[in-house]
Amino acid sequence: MRCLIILAHPLETSYAASLAATAKAALEARGHDVDLLDLYREGFDPRLTPSERAGYFDVPYDVSAVAAEVARLQAAEALVLVFPQWWFNVPAILKGWFDRVLAPGVAFEHDKAGGRIVPRLANIRHLWVLTTTGSPWWVVKLYMGDPVRRLLKRGIANVCAPRCRFRMLTLHDMDRATPERLAAHLERVRGEMGQL
Repeated sequence: MRCLIILAHPLETSYAASLAATAKAALEARGHDVDLLDLYREGFDPRLTPSERAGYFDVPYDVSAVAAEVARLQAAEALVLVFPQWWFNVPAILKGWFDRVLAPGVAFEHDKAGGRIVPRLANIRHLWVLTTTGSPWWVVKLYMGDPVRRLLKRGIANVCAPRCRFRMLTLHDMDRATPERLAAHLERVRGEMGQL
């Protein structure tokens, strides 16, 4: 299976980078073809341009400025997002990737009758999320309502790739995690990704 891993963290030595490397190794050990897109290292520009926004309802929508990223997404059967949660959200660079790459004609089509959109990511059979947050689980889930999970499952997976299998592994309370707990979480990721 062709797997696209999207890494969104500015530090090469981050725990997110370790998660991405662990996922990549586990998938490759199972014989999968893995493409790692490190948004910071590859210099991805997250800013939606004025022409991209102005042409949002054009058919066809112009994705030429992100054609390479679109091609990588369209070649994938599994999408693995790796990032820290900051302010109960995805990093800005990843949100920009959503805005620019999950575009009309790529991730969905506008419904000509208005309202709903028509999914286009039938190629994505699996959407996995590997993330961390500095907040305890109860703050994320009970107080905030798990906003990142809702965004990714309901707003992206269900809308753009409704037949995909969604899985999210989150390490909560990251700022107080011991080295043993960090290592155990990497092993959990290795084991679970090894089943994909």
